[in-house]
Amino acid sequence: MTEWCEEGSRLYASALRTGRIARAEVEPAPCLVEFALLHPDPDDPNWLRPVPPVVALSRQLSPLENEIAERRRLAISLAETFQPFMAMGTHTATSDSITVLEGGERINAALNMATAQCRTEVLTLQPSDRMSERSLLRGLERDKPLIERGVRIRTVYQHTARYNPEQLAYAARLSDGKAEYRTIDELVERLIICDETVAFIPARDDQQVALELRHPGLVRYLIKLFEYLWDRAVPLSTGTPYEAASGGITEIQHSIAKLLVEGHVDEAIARRLGMNVRTCRAHIAKLASALGSGSRAQLGYLIARSEILKQDDGAGGSPE
Repeated sequence: MTEWCEEGSRLYASALRTGRIARAEVEPAPCLVEFALLHPDPDDPNWLRPVPPVVALSRQLSPLENEIAERRRLAISLAETFQPFMAMGTHTATSDSITVLEGGERINAALNMATAQCRTEVLTLQPSDRMSERSLLRGLERDKPLIERGVRIRTVYQHTARYNPEQLAYAARLSDGKAEYRTIDELVERLIICDETVAFIPARDDQQVALELRHPGLVRYLIKLFEYLWDRAVPLSTGTPYEAASGGITEIQHSIAKLLVEGHVDEAIARRLGMNVRTCRAHIAKLASALGSGSRAQLGYLIARSEILKQDDGAGGSPE
């Protein structure tokens, strides 16, 4: 299947703004035809008209949901096969309560097994990245059946997720009272917890090795970590944290200021806040302008002198 292309994004946006686009103009972007985002203009064969985004998204999600249903049946069958063995593992030694999972297939198989057995709640921390179609499929495959069974889902993203259309579309598909989504400025790593029983954390930066944790003490500790971040996160349905607060400094710029004072370079700041380096540098430029800084060295000095970071003193509870 053709992958989404940047040129396709530009041309589709242009077609939505003007109501149509010349057929010859879209030849460099085959993804527009593959994703059925344009259709012939009935009045002129040399022009194409854009399909509304809501309709286009629905068409793309429909085959994914059919595949989800089929994989769900397989997951239930696997869960039933392994159910007799689960009780045998309850008296294993402490060393056996941490399992190393290597390879994407094994990691996803373990996640599928855990969610298939989940009955109460799933907690997830998800640092922001570009959600691919494959990731969307896996997420829907695991989460939609959970909601249908009455399982509660709580997820914390980074603030940058508010500007990721794939993540917003994913959240919109599942938000029906049982799924709640919040955002926070910074998350260190991914975390998934099922029923206060099993947790999954990455063990390598390339996401190809993960740890499955079933030690009660470790799982309780990770739940407390999740609740700490959840209480400080902002519901996805509320106003954007990028809006300027008092002094003209946005929440994201406050987070950048804190990391600048700690000595982090642009690339490290961007990675920790889930944004690209260009966007990070644009925020740094706005921060410098707000403080009247003429250089990077002066910016650090002005941040240290200003009242920006003092709002952290005595802070606690949920943000307003």
